[in-house]
Amino acid sequence: MEVALTKKSTNKKRWIYAALLSMAVLLIAAAAYAFLVLKHDPSLVNLTGRLLPMSLEHPLGTDHLGRDVLTRLLLGAQLTVGYSVLSLLIAVVIGLPFGLLAGFKGGMVDRILMRIADAFLSFPDTIVAIVLSGLLGAGIENLLLAIVLVKWVSYTRLVRSTVLTERQKDYVTIAKINGLGSGRIMIKHLFPHVIGNVLVLASLDLGKIILVISSLSYIGLGAQPPAPEWGAMLNDARPFFQSNPALMIYPGLAIVWVVLLSNLLGDYLRDRFDVKKEVGR
Repeated sequence: MEVALTKKSTNKKRWIYAALLSMAVLLIAAAAYAFLVLKHDPSLVNLTGRLLPMSLEHPLGTDHLGRDVLTRLLLGAQLTVGYSVLSLLIAVVIGLPFGLLAGFKGGMVDRILMRIADAFLSFPDTIVAIVLSGLLGAGIENLLLAIVLVKWVSYTRLVRSTVLTERQKDYVTIAKINGLGSGRIMIKHLFPHVIGNVLVLASLDLGKIILVISSLSYIGLGAQPPAPEWGAMLNDARPFFQSNPALMIYPGLAIVWVVLLSNLLGDYLRDRFDVKKEVGR
């Protein structure tokens, strides 16, 4: 029975890794196609060529303003995925050292950081991001700032909880006895033990952030026209859903595909670093 379960689990992992690899290759191929083949201006309006069907010149047709859909879709990945990765990196850069400091030092530093974190965790992430975006004003920069202000808390708390466990172990005690300073202990000894958890949470958070950016751009709080962001493309295509539903289907499928890819990456990293299932929930 155990052999069968192990074999089933191994086959599942192989399917996950194969899907992850194929999606990554497809993403790279699409990006190369956008840079090497497509020559369309994603913001150029051509009313005489609006809502054209698929053709060799326009593989996915044109939108209501005559702009090439495939060009906007591929370049939109630079905005949707690129800004998501940027905000995620900033959140990790802020949250990781705060978590190391709070977990290792404890005392007043720990209490202050945790009270701030508790204040942000009192409300759902998406609600806080919407409120902050509304207060700061519409725009992708303000949306990124709102996401960073919300997301750094998760990494601070995750790293802190890991450090609280690790600092009680013998290798940390030996490092202190040998005269290593707090900074070297945190970087040399504790950092390697927290980076796996951080990478798993970051890969799972990437999909969530993409959904937040796309959804807030859809309601006008994120990227502004004529930026080819996937959520904004959904909003632009909404009035034409009955006559030309493909204009909404393409960016919708792109969002689903990249979010699925980030979740598969999270599963792979979770197995790779042997991280507990609770991380990322």
